[in-house]
Amino acid sequence: MTGFGKAEITTAERKITVETRSLNGKQLDLSVKMPARYRQFEYEVRNKVAKELQRGKVDLFVTVENTSGKEASVAINEPLFKAYSEQLMGLAFEAGLGCGNEVQSQVLAAVMRMPDVVATEVDTVGEEEKAALLQAVDEALRQHNEFRQHEGQILIADLLHRVEMIEGYRKAVEPYEQARTETIKKRILDQFAQVGVAYDAARLEQEMIYYLEKLDITEEKVRLDKHCAYFRAVATEEDSVGRKLGFVAQEMGREINTMGSKSNDSEMQILVVKMKDELEKIKEQVLNIL
Repeated sequence: MTGFGKAEITTAERKITVETRSLNGKQLDLSVKMPARYRQFEYEVRNKVAKELQRGKVDLFVTVENTSGKEASVAINEPLFKAYSEQLMGLAFEAGLGCGNEVQSQVLAAVMRMPDVVATEVDTVGEEEKAALLQAVDEALRQHNEFRQHEGQILIADLLHRVEMIEGYRKAVEPYEQARTETIKKRILDQFAQVGVAYDAARLEQEMIYYLEKLDITEEKVRLDKHCAYFRAVATEEDSVGRKLGFVAQEMGREINTMGSKSNDSEMQILVVKMKDELEKIKEQVLNIL
């Protein structure tokens, strides 16, 4: 869900620039920075962003330049200026700093930074300028979504490739299943031979069948195949798939973990580890998809 968009709209008196940037996030975390003259439209701008981008840590910046050549009038709040100056000079004198030129210049600089001491007269924003602002926001969001869509296509391709690798490792498990069964049977018989204890062959066969059934992973393989197929269908056929793909990946993880606990074979466990590795990469990438 990373993205970037930028748009510029020029009117007879203003040039409005809107930039949007986003990083990954499960929810929408929106920060809007715009000139004071446009604060009245912030709610409308936020609604547009929330509707289009939905998720992620999003920063929206609005800047405006005066292209008419008219200078904005600036006013100093004299009573407030005097009040701040008197208080600061008094504090400086009490602190033993004196009232020299250096102190006065520092006090002046501090007072000018105080809230509401300097005010720029804000003229009324007309309908044309408002329309230009919203148009710039729409265009920046359009570019932002195009950026996201391009990135999303790359991510989906990578995810499907990793699902294909998991399916390949799952199929590679099969040759070891039969060999594992024969190895377990041989190990049990060898242990009886070493101990030298007599046993009922029919009863032993029944017990080994019961034991080997607990290690059977046929159900896990079938369910994992279905989850992989569903993951592929969701990724290629639906919109806003990020959350759903995350849930499917969790189900895939359950089946892979169960296969690992039942494997009882070093070669099978190696393949399970490889499946887990690919699945973790899938889970990380899914967070980047809307």
